[in-house]
Amino acid sequence: MDILSEIIACKRKEMEAGARKHRSMKEALASSPTGVIAEFKRRSPSKGWIKADARVEDVVPAYEAEGAAALSILTDGTYFGAQPEDLPTARKVSRLPILRKDFIIDPVQLYEARAMGADAVLLIAACLDKETCRCLAEEAHRIGLEVLLELHDATELDYADIAVEMLGVNNRHLGTFHTDVEHAITLADGLKGRLEGIPAEKRPLLVAESGIRSAEDIRRLRQCGYKGFLIGEHLMRGGRIDELTR
Repeated sequence: MDILSEIIACKRKEMEAGARKHRSMKEALASSPTGVIAEFKRRSPSKGWIKADARVEDVVPAYEAEGAAALSILTDGTYFGAQPEDLPTARKVSRLPILRKDFIIDPVQLYEARAMGADAVLLIAACLDKETCRCLAEEAHRIGLEVLLELHDATELDYADIAVEMLGVNNRHLGTFHTDVEHAITLADGLKGRLEGIPAEKRPLLVAESGIRSAEDIRRLRQCGYKGFLIGEHLMRGGRIDELTR
């Protein structure tokens, strides 16, 4: 064997050894008794700093230990205070599926997410025309990422026919940034109506996002068909993160 062939053979072994097992966020939420997606977020564009000195290596293990089904890690530095190593660090300290939460508008961000260690990415209907959203979802799937597609209101329900693993309703009004879980409850019937023609095994899991502050909120949302519950600010802003998550 010549030296080039030897190097390539070695590289193939390195790649196989380093191959990362995909963790399905959809399956984790579906099988979880809580469905909680616990979010690491230092800052909010509307409310400023939530916990400026928060460290992934402190917060994420507490989320996992107290029953979170999955993680959401903000990766936007300008508006959310994220640091470049936040998601890679979360991957090192947790076995839970990880969602890269950012404003994804280009396929390059999908490749970044995969390299960081994410298992899923957020696509926001309000940021993307429908065809761009569909193309990004298809590319995410091609490279082994699941997709959480986020809707904000009834005008975006036609995005529901894009093939994704999870379909989310954000309870935060994009203009006022006010949050209210009643929004997801109101939108639930229209959303389920849009999904009726999709075979059960391919139907996306429903996720409620933002404004969730209690177990009672989760119980009400579950009754409307939601199986995933993204909670960030309420956990990060409070006192002991482990007690709040529990």
